[in-house]
Amino acid sequence: MPQDRQGRFSTELFERYQRSEKALVAALAEMYVQGVSTRKVKQVTEELVGHAFSASAISAINKRLDASLKAFCERKLKEPFPYLILDARYERVREDGIIASQAVLIAIGVDWEGRRQVLAVELANRESRSSWKEFLEALKARGLHGVEFVVSDDHPGLKKAIAEVLAGVFWQRCYVHFLRNALDYVPRKVDDDCLLELRWMYDRRDLGEVRRDLAAWLGKWGGKRSGGAPAWCESSPTPRAV
Repeated sequence: MPQDRQGRFSTELFERYQRSEKALVAALAEMYVQGVSTRKVKQVTEELVGHAFSASAISAINKRLDASLKAFCERKLKEPFPYLILDARYERVREDGIIASQAVLIAIGVDWEGRRQVLAVELANRESRSSWKEFLEALKARGLHGVEFVVSDDHPGLKKAIAEVLAGVFWQRCYVHFLRNALDYVPRKVDDDCLLELRWMYDRRDLGEVRRDLAAWLGKWGGKRSGGAPAWCESSPTPRAV
């Protein structure tokens, strides 16, 4: 290593402080993604590196994410994804200076090797048949193919969109949503015991065993809240073609 007491030596491979600068920029971008305000980012960087970044400087740095995000959202889907998981969550979004709740539509594909891949993440004003239909049609336009089995919650608009865009696939209600909704039919004080017994059914590999366990479960817990068990039982997560 050359001796340089003036501190002016730098290699041709790495620019001076390049790695440190990239790490700082990555940290700023991560704070932005996690929802940290520019004011708090300014305070953090001032404590860490003795330099306060202005809100405009932080915004300029974060704009570098736009190109990567655009490429990710528009990439072609070349391999088949036989399993498709669809879900939505609501987030507070600032648009034109106004903060409002918007739906974030999410699609996760699972290939034949069991590997998961986030296929798309898009904003919508709300969950509806039209918003889900546009979302799924955009996926097909990017090359989505080979879908045989779709998992989602029981949202009526979503199920209609699946039937229209992915006709003939098998659909099943999401396991997590199903368990969560099942607790609406029992008192809160028995949630844990009720949920534990319901989860055991998913370990069964024989349909006859599942039906027997479900009948026993309904006999034990179905009467805890009047009028709920029959409707809930009919909405069980059995796979069916759409």
